[in-house]
Amino acid sequence: MSIVSVRGARREYSQGEFKVTALDGVDIDIGEGEFTVLMGPSGSGKTTLLNLIGGLDEPDSGTITVDGHELSSMTGSQKSKLRLERLGFVFQAYNLIPVLSAAENVDFVLMMQGMPPDERKKRVYETLASVGLQGMEERRPDQLSGGQQQRVAVARAIASRPALVLADEPTANLDSKTGTELVELMRDLNEKQGITFVFATHDPKVMDRARRIVRLVDGKIQADELQE
Repeated sequence: MSIVSVRGARREYSQGEFKVTALDGVDIDIGEGEFTVLMGPSGSGKTTLLNLIGGLDEPDSGTITVDGHELSSMTGSQKSKLRLERLGFVFQAYNLIPVLSAAENVDFVLMMQGMPPDERKKRVYETLASVGLQGMEERRPDQLSGGQQQRVAVARAIASRPALVLADEPTANLDSKTGTELVELMRDLNEKQGITFVFATHDPKVMDRARRIVRLVDGKIQADELQE
């Protein structure tokens, strides 16, 4: 069953007097439980496609359906609710709240969802332990390494048990060893918890662990390959 269905997605951006085509009629389906990489050179359209799937941007034409919801038919508040309840995001720059501890950063999403405090605390500590941060719950971002901060970001993304996690260059700011460990962590979460992951990246470490690689060039899908 597809959790993402994209049909005829086209997106253009204006740069002065010129228009740049970021996506040019893209069709793609992503099934539940996939571990899929959108790859391609800078400007290929991979991040644009990820942003469209996450409802962070809108196509000029075409349709995007996520978790059974056709995004163009939804209001801004409805899309915000969908992101809060059904999607998780991991960004290159971590995007943690600097004055909050690791636990408080993870708790923030659950609090916004209205989860009771006792249940939230249990979920936060279980999730941080699942990403290897047991004992670091009260540390603020500036007391954590880059890899540890990105693990907090992953914990925040999965704590609400979303249907889909979208990750944009999640290993770009990490050294090779830490990046590999993070990819293995997310692959493990995919296999054990069935979370669907979609990455936009050109990092070979992520591509090596992907089950499916979708190659974009000049806003079009050039290849769509399954891996062992």
